[in-house]
Amino acid sequence: MTELMQRKTKIKLCGMMREQDIEAANLLCPEYIGFVFASWSKRYVTPDAAELLRKRLRPEITAVGVFVDGDLTLVAKLLERGVIDMAQLHGQEDEDYIRELKARTGKLLVKSVRMESEEDIPKAENSPADYVILDSGGGGTGRHFDWRLAARVKRPYFLAGGLTADSVKQAVEMLHPYAVDVSSGIETDGRKDREKMCSFVSAVDSVKDG
Repeated sequence: MTELMQRKTKIKLCGMMREQDIEAANLLCPEYIGFVFASWSKRYVTPDAAELLRKRLRPEITAVGVFVDGDLTLVAKLLERGVIDMAQLHGQEDEDYIRELKARTGKLLVKSVRMESEEDIPKAENSPADYVILDSGGGGTGRHFDWRLAARVKRPYFLAGGLTADSVKQAVEMLHPYAVDVSSGIETDGRKDREKMCSFVSAVDSVKDG
């Protein structure tokens, strides 16, 4: 089994739904995988299903729960039970929500910021979350935003939005993000595609330090 490597830009493969998705992740060793808990999402998994999948996941890989205006008590419960290691907040969660969740659990939190204009840069920089995810909005849409906005954000961030094996190398070379986050870009017909997952990870790993 491949060991988790020390990547300069880390990788999050989001929207895990099936045992074969976890098996592929275990072979590719991304630093993060994501379970989507928004019930309206086509990638939705129940907490019970996520818990079973998590048991099959290599312990070195961080499991992230993706929520959209989720009930704070439920999010805290999943963190405290160890179903997930981190919570990714993709809705209108405000600073009070983030601070309360952090105080309750002590776990790492990631806040999604929709990057549409220069006005969104301070939102990303000032969020009390441990990390921010810069996205085109909605999550899993397959669209990317103007990366020149991301280049001006002066804190570690996950880059998301429309990334594929064909575009992620350029993104990493241009922006040097803390991590890249992909979902639709590693799918075929709405399901995770192991070949596309492999190609995406290989593209990130092909970027030379610098």
